[in-house]
Amino acid sequence: MPTYLIERNIPGAKSLSATELQEISAKSNAAVAGLGQPYTWITSYVAGDKFYCVHEAQSADVIIQHGKDGGFPVNSVTEVSAVIGPQTAQRG
Repeated sequence: MPTYLIERNIPGAKSLSATELQEISAKSNAAVAGLGQPYTWITSYVAGDKFYCVHEAQSADVIIQHGKDGGFPVNSVTEVSAVIGPQTAQRG
């Protein structure tokens, strides 16, 4: 299943409380459950006024539907073409 990076502009994101983040997480989980198709929320990072999320789905359209169902903005969706890190230098 393709992996996508999602950027969500959420003013004040860096100041959200633990309770607010828990509520957002619950809304996302409910939206995933309601999609009725394979979908995995891997992780999200809160940085400044943005959420950067990593999800797996069949298409960008499914990512957008998740955002609509959960009431989350979807400012950009980009399919991941490769994953690299320090260990990548050791291969080969």
